Amino acid sequence: MADRTRPVAAGVCITTPCAGVTGQYVAACTPRAPPTAAHRLRGSAVNSTPPAARRPGTGPFGRLAEQDAVRRRAGLRRELRPREADSALLDLAGNDYLGLTRHPDVTRAGAEACLRWGAGSTGSRLVTGTTALHAELEAELADFTGAEAALVFASGYAANLAAVTALSGAGSLLVSDAANHASLIDGCRLSRAAVEVVPHADPDAVRKVLAGHDGPALVVSDSVFSVDGDAAPLPRLAAACREYGAGLLVDDAHGLGVLGDGGRGAPHAAGLAGAPDVVCTATLSKSLGAQGGVVLGPAAVIEHLVNAARTFIFDTGLAPAAAGAALAALRVLRREPERAERARAVARDFHQRLSAAGLDTTRPDACVVSVRAPSPEDAVAWAARCREEGLAVGCFRPPSVPDGVSRLRLTARGDLTAAEVGRAVEVIVRTAPRR
Repeated sequence: MADRTRPVAAGVCITTPCAGVTGQYVAACTPRAPPTAAHRLRGSAVNSTPPAARRPGTGPFGRLAEQDAVRRRAGLRRELRPREADSALLDLAGNDYLGLTRHPDVTRAGAEACLRWGAGSTGSRLVTGTTALHAELEAELADFTGAEAALVFASGYAANLAAVTALSGAGSLLVSDAANHASLIDGCRLSRAAVEVVPHADPDAVRKVLAGHDGPALVVSDSVFSVDGDAAPLPRLAAACREYGAGLLVDDAHGLGVLGDGGRGAPHAAGLAGAPDVVCTATLSKSLGAQGGVVLGPAAVIEHLVNAARTFIFDTGLAPAAAGAALAALRVLRREPERAERARAVARDFHQRLSAAGLDTTRPDACVVSVRAPSPEDAVAWAARCREEGLAVGCFRPPSVPDGVSRLRLTARGDLTAAEVGRAVEVIVRTAPRR
């Protein structure tokens, strides 16, 4: 059953994440009463004691220590771990699916773009932040994926915020998969639209929600979900949307470069490339090994984003080095389309070997391989033991998982050798929690 976030004053829907669970919503839609005189006079004679004075020693951020203590007790505290440029670790934690981030053509193009255009783009895309390099990258991304037009952003997160908010708004409906990425969820929160969160990968639930809405609607889904690596049923979602005249927005962050003919993406594989009712977003930081994001779709949609998307209008444009590197990576992929199939084959190999060893491993539809752990503490300790053995793996815990289950998250890279795959499997199995 879908959770509805009911519209409140001025058509705004307030949504908050379930405790410890990203990707789901809890309605928090009780309208706030207008401020009373007492509210407006807080700190005056009506309530003359400042709040901080009523909580001696806490200060305005005193509550953060309490929150940190809660995270520590639950085994959910995170820390930064800077990596070295020449790390000896075998990396299964990053998202360099095709092994292009250090490809000589890619790094050389990034350096040359920096030398030619400068370290930064110098302004927003509508002022000085659009170079000929940005336009070239957009044209080639659109051609490669089969879209009519493309628009590059400073990050994939910014691209998702732009697409969700600019294509919805007050009076419209957003239908969001319960396992969507945080950037899509935040876009829904900012949209001022009514939001329905539906069970994961359930087109029938989408259809039921759309049937009860009279007005503009947009269905929002990842193409490949980032935690377990399962693919959305895009053809069935598109059919549900078309039955009720809704648009479909697909985040192809984990599909571009991996799925479809030569890595052209999940919408291309589903026969949706260039469709007038489908918009696709993607990142340039995974298969293309660089940084940035892109929205791909009908030319009218792209023109609308240029004029209405706040993360495009008010953000500094993508740095030339990232644009140049992404363009070079795209050209490598076009020359070597077999990289996409190789990456998928490595993922299938990981799944088969780890499952055969008795580990709870999800079947990958792209390059993400998820191995479940008994608890957050076990996941952290498991990842640490892998690291001690020279293997870097992702460790996903609440609130970064939609179901509250902690995991090791492995990246199947197309440039891994058979020996490296074998070594990684041996380490993961040997260091697994024993319960």
